[in-house]
Amino acid sequence: MGVPIIALLSNPHSTGNKSILDRVRSYCDTHDDVVHFEIDGIDKISAALDEIATIKPKVIAINGGDGTVQAILTALYHGNHFGEESPPVSVLPNGKTNLIALDLGASGEPLDALDTIIKITKSDGFETHIVDRQLIALSHSEANNKPVLGMFLGGAGLADAILYCRHKIYPLGLPNFISHIIATFAVLFSAILGFESRFFPDKTNAVRISHMHDNILHGRFNVLIVTTLEKLVLGVKSGGETSSDDGKMKLMAVDYGPIALLRMFYASLTGRLGNKAIKGVHMGQSDHIQIDGEKSSVILDGEIFSAEDKSPIVLRSTRPLPFLRITE
Repeated sequence: MGVPIIALLSNPHSTGNKSILDRVRSYCDTHDDVVHFEIDGIDKISAALDEIATIKPKVIAINGGDGTVQAILTALYHGNHFGEESPPVSVLPNGKTNLIALDLGASGEPLDALDTIIKITKSDGFETHIVDRQLIALSHSEANNKPVLGMFLGGAGLADAILYCRHKIYPLGLPNFISHIIATFAVLFSAILGFESRFFPDKTNAVRISHMHDNILHGRFNVLIVTTLEKLVLGVKSGGETSSDDGKMKLMAVDYGPIALLRMFYASLTGRLGNKAIKGVHMGQSDHIQIDGEKSSVILDGEIFSAEDKSPIVLRSTRPLPFLRITE
C-alpha cells in the first residue's frame, strides 16, 4: 500500500455529493494516493485536520459546496494544524457555483479533477502549480468571535439575486446553468425595466461602503463584489486601474439602475471593464472594507450575513494560504 499524497475532505451532506459520493468512495478505495475523510458536521473539521497533519500529505483536496470550502478554510487559518507550512489546498468542482474551483482551474467532473490533481502532485512541475491567495476575514464590528474566512463576497443587488436564485429557482429542480440563466434574466428585467413583484428579486437597500483610506460609496448598487480571486466577474481579471500596493481585496460596485448596469456589460464585452474608468462602476483594492446599511445582506462563499446600522460588517485581508492551481 502506497503512502497517501492527497488528503480528500468530503462533506456527505453537500448537495453535489448526493449523486457522486459512492463513486468518490470507490475511487479512494482503489487509489492508494488518496486518503478520504468524510466530515459529518462542521465541528468535526478540526479533528480531521489534526489527523491529516500526522499523515503529512502534499495536497489537501476539498469535495463539497461553497459552505464546506469556507468552513475548512476558516479552520485551516485559525487552527494552525500544520504549523508554518500548510499543504496547498485544491477544490474539486462540486456545488452550485464553484467560484473558487473555477478560479483554480477545476471544472467538469470532480473525479476527473482529482485525477488531474494526482498527476500534478506526482509531476516534476508540482511547485509551479502552487499559488498564494489571501482570504477575506469577515466579522461584525461589535462581535468578539473569530472571523469567518472566504474568498468571494457578493452584496447589494448581487446578494439579492443569489438569494432569489436559491429560494425561487433552485427548488424547481432545474440544472444549475439553466437556473443561473433564469435568475440572471430576472435580475436584468427587474433592474432595467423596473419590475417589482413577488416573482422578481426584491428591490435592493442602500448601503455604505468604506474602503481605500476612508473613501466612501453610499447608495443602492446593482452589484457589490469583494474578492481575493483572480477574476472579479464576467471574466474580468483583477488589477486594471488598481494597484496591488492599494491592498489585497478587490472591490467592484455598480450603481443601481439600468444605465450603469448596461455600461458594465458593454465594457465587459469590449474588454474595457477593469482597464478604463466607467461611469457608475467603482473599482478598487483595499486591506480593510466596511459595509453597513439597514437590513442589507452579503453572502460570503455561500453563507449569509446581515449588515445593520449599529453592527456593520468589517472585511480584512489575511496572510496568504497556498492553493493548487490545476491549469498553467
